[in-house]
Amino acid sequence: MTTSPTPGADFWFDPACPFAWITSRWMLEVQQARDLEVTWHIMSLAHLNRDRDISDDYRQFLSTAWQPVRVLMAAEQKYGKEALLPLYTAMGTRIHVAKQQRDRAMIEAALEEAGLDTTLADAMDDASYDEAIVASHERGMSQVGTEVGTPTIAYNGRAFFGPVISKAPRGEDAGRLWDACVTLSDYPHFSELKRSRTEPLDFT
Repeated sequence: MTTSPTPGADFWFDPACPFAWITSRWMLEVQQARDLEVTWHIMSLAHLNRDRDISDDYRQFLSTAWQPVRVLMAAEQKYGKEALLPLYTAMGTRIHVAKQQRDRAMIEAALEEAGLDTTLADAMDDASYDEAIVASHERGMSQVGTEVGTPTIAYNGRAFFGPVISKAPRGEDAGRLWDACVTLSDYPHFSELKRSRTEPLDFT
């Protein structure tokens, strides 16, 4: 008797993005509620917005966005993609929950928590990783278009931006939201569903 392979989804993230963080925590819940495996991929908000007319505040926000992504790419190249989720979780908890700066001390602590070589923090200022980061970024963005960003999810031959949520649902609620996203993305002529966000982000 043969068993069917577990369905897979691909998730693109930048650790600086608060929306990607919340959606990634939802995806971990989806893996428990549905038969699903998730492969994690790096994208870059700094690269995405390099030629855009953005505010000075957002430009300042992006000034330290390359560094964590470079370290993630260095970890992927040394250990494989299986290193991305533990390191992303360690970084994201510090960035979004503990409100720590995206500096070397944070990155070294995240590497140590993830059980990875802390000297990978040297990649922070090593632009030689940027080509691989951009290639990973483009593999995700090419499926949804350049007017969106992170999070981006690909599943069953289709990709979509989001969902942008202010709090990650748990248990079967997470599964139902996933089912809805899959249903919408399966329709080839669907492009957008949106409403104003009226509550603060909940990172817990």
